[in-house]
Amino acid sequence: MHPYKRSARVGDLIREEIADIILNKIKYKTLGFVTVTGAKVSDDLRNATVFISVLKDEEADKTLRKLNEATSFIKGELGRRLKMRVVPSLHFTIDESMLYGRKIDKLLDDIESERSMPVDDEDLF
Repeated sequence: MHPYKRSARVGDLIREEIADIILNKIKYKTLGFVTVTGAKVSDDLRNATVFISVLKDEEADKTLRKLNEATSFIKGELGRRLKMRVVPSLHFTIDESMLYGRKIDKLLDDIESERSMPVDDEDLF
């Protein structure tokens, strides 16, 4: 018995294969620097949400649009690479966890900079 669900294992495999397809097969010059951060596959293996991260935030919408345009090509490549009866439908989305992590880092940096500021005795009374 495997330590985790089949859908999670298929998601890991899809993440690796899509990352390779984007890197080696898609020839959009306007496609930004994309990292495939994860893939969540439904339990029936019919739908997959692919999470991506883009280096420049301002290019995220354009990159997402280009990947959604190339969904049928990517799905076809997956069908050739994977030994599955049905290849999941792909839905690309921006991975919000990276943005959330940056926001937390900024808040922590702000707190640290406030602590390192000198304190006047007059401000206390």
